[in-house]
Amino acid sequence: MQRGTVTEVFLAFLSLGCTSFGGPVAHLGYFRTEFVERRKWLDDAAYADLVALCQFLPGPASSQVGIALGKLRAGYSGAIAAFIGFTLPSVLLLLAFAYGATTLTGPWAQGALHGLKIAALAVVAQALWAMAKSLAPDWPRRALALATALLALLFPSPITQVGLIAAAAAIGLLQFPHHGGSREGAVPVRLMPPRRADLAWLGLFLVLLAILPLLALTGDPTLTVAEKFYRTGSLVFGGGHVVLPLLEAELVTPGLIARDLFLAGYGAAQAVPGPLFSFAAYTGALLTNPPNGLWGATLALVMIYLPSFFLVFATLDWWQSLRRNERLRNGLNLANAAVVGLLLATLYDPVATSTITAWPDLIWAAAALALLFAKVPPPLVVLASALLGIGLTLL
Repeated sequence: MQRGTVTEVFLAFLSLGCTSFGGPVAHLGYFRTEFVERRKWLDDAAYADLVALCQFLPGPASSQVGIALGKLRAGYSGAIAAFIGFTLPSVLLLLAFAYGATTLTGPWAQGALHGLKIAALAVVAQALWAMAKSLAPDWPRRALALATALLALLFPSPITQVGLIAAAAAIGLLQFPHHGGSREGAVPVRLMPPRRADLAWLGLFLVLLAILPLLALTGDPTLTVAEKFYRTGSLVFGGGHVVLPLLEAELVTPGLIARDLFLAGYGAAQAVPGPLFSFAAYTGALLTNPPNGLWGATLALVMIYLPSFFLVFATLDWWQSLRRNERLRNGLNLANAAVVGLLLATLYDPVATSTITAWPDLIWAAAALALLFAKVPPPLVVLASALLGIGLTLL
């Protein structure tokens, strides 16, 4: 890719951050139109390689593609500029909603929050359906997803969620090449050794993943929050919607944020452009105890994205070897099936159990889901649900 300037990268991604509605899949389409067709920064084959890399890594795929594009165009500073430009609009909008959600009171405000929770239920259900079709297309992976959901409901904890993903990946690695999409008779490609710089970035990722839990044992609230968001950003496979079960287990279950505010913010996150991971800034701002406010939002946002920077920097040049290794792909296939199960468990508890209080709520959620399947833009569905909540409350 031809080199450019940091300013050029920032302005390009700021424009996309203001206009990219529709979630990660839509974002990748916007990126292709902007950088392959219009700006011609790279060709289709190179762009497909970047998308494949970011689908392979844990973390938010569309944001990681943006980070990779920024680095290829303008180095490490370009990667940071791409991230800031693409993320800033959604962060500002969600922070505005966060402060509005805590200051507005009265029946109509509660009605709006309930409408946002209904919209969140519909959005998660649609995401689950789409992910199940692509990530659990056969009965062995569907069975794995169902078993994961059952275990997650029976033993609800962050450790259970992480363990289930790790166990599924291990099964995929050990069972290669029997299923998970491996080609019959395929011979695993030997991994080429990474460069020293690649190993340094990977080392930073692993060191923080190991040290932050130990530092959090000191009881320092800042370190505790940093560890929770860093670990979440390190373990999110399968797209932005998977951040919901992990953050719910880390924040709502121990009482670090009110459940109603958490789900209402997740609904509001569907109505803003840009990456869904900006939801981390919203939750960081509304933590019940410090660090919260602007400092909590900044800490949460930086820590949930930091693993993506480390992993993209570590693998961007190494990817040609990684992406051809059938054993690694098989492990990732089963890890993604487990992710479907985690999202199914979260759809039931806490999303449905805390949102559906009567039969009208169920009909309301079904109608919102039908609109999403009918290709009505998610921001319109979210806005309509919030307005309906206000209207029903006033009536």
